[in-house]
Amino acid sequence: MNVVRAGLLQVSLKAGASQSVDDIRRAMIEAHLPFIERAGKGGVNVLCLQELFTQPYFCPSQDPRWYAAAEPVPGGPTVSLMSELAGKYAMVIVVPVYEQEMPGVYYNTAAVIDADGKYLGKYRKTHIPQVAGFYEKFFFRPGNSGWPVFTTAYLKLGVYICYDRHFPEGWRALALGGAQYVVNPSATVEGLSRYLWKLEQPAAAVANGIFVGAVNRPGVEAPWNIGRFYGNSYIVDPGGRVLAEAGEDGDELVVADLDLELIAEARNRWQFFRDRRPETYDVLTRP
Repeated sequence: MNVVRAGLLQVSLKAGASQSVDDIRRAMIEAHLPFIERAGKGGVNVLCLQELFTQPYFCPSQDPRWYAAAEPVPGGPTVSLMSELAGKYAMVIVVPVYEQEMPGVYYNTAAVIDADGKYLGKYRKTHIPQVAGFYEKFFFRPGNSGWPVFTTAYLKLGVYICYDRHFPEGWRALALGGAQYVVNPSATVEGLSRYLWKLEQPAAAVANGIFVGAVNRPGVEAPWNIGRFYGNSYIVDPGGRVLAEAGEDGDELVVADLDLELIAEARNRWQFFRDRRPETYDVLTRP
């Protein structure tokens, strides 16, 4: 049996939005460090943090002051620190941050750090929403990283970020690329997405024969108050079964053991990959 211990970390905002982005970053990293240490000492092999984990979810605004929160990936302070921690605990860490490629060019990005502290690469959020309360196109360019699958020390890992999860094509692309576990760091509030939160990701796990880790932040973030980020981070197996789940409120580390043999078992049972008909799917690539 090939078992990998996976962890998800949800943490509420620990600083006021009126503080400087550097002060907020420091406060959020300080809040995460005890949980990262707990995960490392508890044998977690792959840890994923929440979307834009060093900052509030600032996209209800269209305030250019938040551009200052972006940092290089790699080479920025957050990814550099997480690389040290990954090597210290022999733990793969998925690090979702606001990325600056160059002044004026910004992405919603997750860096992937291997268990020896080596930076493996990044995924940039592909689908960018622009609806009331979620003005993400003001802050992020659509990702251009394709569908990278990272060969880590423990498993093959894919990343899909928040709004991406509503698009089945990316899940399939990551699975076809060899991903065994796909993480979805998110920032999502009460409303319709609450229903979809428990529906889409188990369905994606079943349709693709993969493990999925869905991590959402908790709490209400002033001054925007767009709703309650309801936490409920969870890990689901290739059969759609929830292995571990966080509560709605408060800071929490969610841990589950992934038996990778279940991937072959699920795919041999349903044979969705065998029965695909890609030659009939031309309509999916039409603009």
